[in-house]
Amino acid sequence: MSKPLQVKHLHTDVLIIGGGTAGCYAALTISRNSGLNILVAEKANIKRSGCLAAGVNAINAYIVKGRRPQDYVDYATKDAAGIVRNDLLLTAAEEFNEVTADMEKLGLVILKDENGDYVARGNRNIKINGENFKPLLADAVYKSENVDVLNYVNITDLLTENGRVYGAVGFSIMEETAYVIHAKAVLIATGGAAGLYKPNNPGFSRHKMWYPPFNTGAGYAMGIRSGAEMTTFEMRFIALRCKDTIAPTGTIAQGVQAKQVNSKGEVYEHIYGLTTSQRVYGTVKENQLGHGPCYLKTSGITSEQDQDLLKAYLNMAPSQTLKWIESGKMPSEQDVEIQGTEPYIVGGHTASGFWVDTRRETTIHGLYAAGDVAGGCPQKYVTGALTEGKIASLAIIEQLKDDHSEETSEIEKQAQMILADYEKIRNGENGLFTIDELEEAMQKVMDEYAGGIASNYQFNEKQLNLAEEKITRLSELADQVGAEDMHELLFAYELKERLLVCQVLIEHLKNRKETRWHSFNENLDHPETDQKFEKYVNSRMEDGKIRILFRDLVKGDTYEHTNS
Repeated sequence: MSKPLQVKHLHTDVLIIGGGTAGCYAALTISRNSGLNILVAEKANIKRSGCLAAGVNAINAYIVKGRRPQDYVDYATKDAAGIVRNDLLLTAAEEFNEVTADMEKLGLVILKDENGDYVARGNRNIKINGENFKPLLADAVYKSENVDVLNYVNITDLLTENGRVYGAVGFSIMEETAYVIHAKAVLIATGGAAGLYKPNNPGFSRHKMWYPPFNTGAGYAMGIRSGAEMTTFEMRFIALRCKDTIAPTGTIAQGVQAKQVNSKGEVYEHIYGLTTSQRVYGTVKENQLGHGPCYLKTSGITSEQDQDLLKAYLNMAPSQTLKWIESGKMPSEQDVEIQGTEPYIVGGHTASGFWVDTRRETTIHGLYAAGDVAGGCPQKYVTGALTEGKIASLAIIEQLKDDHSEETSEIEKQAQMILADYEKIRNGENGLFTIDELEEAMQKVMDEYAGGIASNYQFNEKQLNLAEEKITRLSELADQVGAEDMHELLFAYELKERLLVCQVLIEHLKNRKETRWHSFNENLDHPETDQKFEKYVNSRMEDGKIRILFRDLVKGDTYEHTNS
């Protein structure tokens, strides 16, 4: 028997779960605009956590000269075949440029031309030197008043009663300490979910993937367990990447106008379409037809463009630059082979996530969501995460002006049950299988039966039923894992989170009986788009079962929950 965890009770006005882009900017915004106490809980260290950890070389969501926020809404709506929340897209787009200017004041280097204007890259992007984006943001948080940061603390469960949040419970991954955090409002900014499916690179390199492997769907899972409504998980995201390095392709496609070509050198992108999902779909189809491998055609670009690409990838995916250098051939001398990744659930690129109102409040009162974890607002990228952190923060400040709710003894009971679960895992031996074995089994099931790489992202209802059955069994086995230390306790919870997200995802895939986005939801039983499904597929967990709700498209500037 290990020694019981030391339990610390903390009290704050606002708890922010996740110290990535949205979480840090939310803390900054609340500190600047109120005297509220803020606590940021982050399972890594806010200096280098989240999707911005390694840096980024462009602001991908920006209103460039001659464009307006509505243009951005129109672009994202078209890309997602209409299944978006226009109110969320517009309120985000209206803030893109302001948060960018704020980051520049904090020290972010934005490239400028001879007239002092930002250097645009396409219709919606501007170039930056963003290797230090996250450290700049973290530094600003540390300098803010009334903000405390709990690094290396993993939050697992929300404390809720009667549809309202009162805080959360978590544990340190370094020390044998658990935390019961009492808060008047909670913002979830934990990011999306990676590692549900078998990745491109197995074994030792399995963490070389598009989306941070440490984003396990924790925020989704704690919301699902508390009965929060989720939306559009079936709009999975599959990134088109440079083969093996899994480095971004947009920098090459936009930076040097490289076209997608097959092994015969034929340009194929215009045949299948140019939306995000169609670019992936076209590459998959060309390989299926025997026309692979597929490439981005960089051969013939200038030596200056070669240098630009080498520098750009050093800012965000150094392995691609190293690959060019090690091969002894620059991009101008060889085309870049491309492939799709395994699917992810991520609200920054697609519309998956918490169902929120225009102020980013979830269906649980006092619980807000921002960034990749918030649904309905695809193509939000870094600036969208910043703006949602800001919008949610201002709503929280407003809410807490006249908030007098008091927690009851029920909350303490909930906290004790969660702490008992920690102790059960810490004092347990692994059952039949280890955490790693169960994770590998989960990824194999999702890959083969729920539309992973092995099945060219396609699925049918029979396969989804098998996936559901097998994931349910793995979830039962996951309840039998033990942990020798606090780090293993983290892995045990990450496994449970992923399995729960898998269960919700499978239900969503089953209930959108159409193919609206090729590859993202390639339903072989329903291969066409059906106007009957021009609606949101939402879900809630009730009494341990996932209930699907179909909601009509939101029209108008603002949306408030009716919670019906």
